[in-house]
Amino acid sequence: MSYDTLLLARDGAVATVTVNRPEKLNALNARTIDDLRRAMLELRHDASVRAVILTGAGEKAFVAGADISELASGTPVSGRDLAQRGQHVFDLVEQLGKPTIAAINGVALGGGCELAMACTFRLAADTAKLGQPEINLGIIPGYGGTQRLPRLVGRDHALDLVLTGRHVPAAEALALGLVTRVVAAAQLMDEARALAAALAAKAPVALRLAMDAVNRGLEMPFADACALEASLFGLAMATDDMKEGTRAFLEKRKPAFTGR
Repeated sequence: MSYDTLLLARDGAVATVTVNRPEKLNALNARTIDDLRRAMLELRHDASVRAVILTGAGEKAFVAGADISELASGTPVSGRDLAQRGQHVFDLVEQLGKPTIAAINGVALGGGCELAMACTFRLAADTAKLGQPEINLGIIPGYGGTQRLPRLVGRDHALDLVLTGRHVPAAEALALGLVTRVVAAAQLMDEARALAAALAAKAPVALRLAMDAVNRGLEMPFADACALEASLFGLAMATDDMKEGTRAFLEKRKPAFTGR
């Protein structure tokens, strides 16, 4: 499948999706959102891919936000539709069933920050900056930012970022819990690939069940979340990978997981 605004590369069990609009700082226009939707669906159904890296082309931006030229001519109806489309695509990222790693190589603002937050992990270059500056345009985050941000950093810090629109340097983003790890810019993609490779070596079904347990459990009362965990644990016990993992442990060798 070909994409107008993305580059999609595979290296063994790891796929890398690069938003490829460096002349626009990789801003998300309607075409990019649709390309991301199609790419996520392609990768979801590709059993050979076990982990996905998302990054931006060039050295300046991961994704600088939405394409302002499209926003400027929007209406209330088109704005709602735009937000719903973006939310749907970012939900696909979050619910891919495979670990996703945002390799934040530059600014990740507005929709770019929201895209990063939809990923399982966020690795930021030490030169990166993140933020939700929509308030400066007279609007609010629309791709899930008002919901994922407080779940990551708490209500007060989320309101600080959303209401002031300030840009947060990578070190502060790490302290807030907005990113998982900060690395030297020159080492960012190597770190992302190493993490992706490590994840790709794990049992795919167990990874998916663990992510489901965490993501869905956060929205439940504790007792209900523990019941969900027990059910998913039971499902994991029925897999060939569980048999392989326990056998490999007892035989003191590395397991060879098949995703079954």
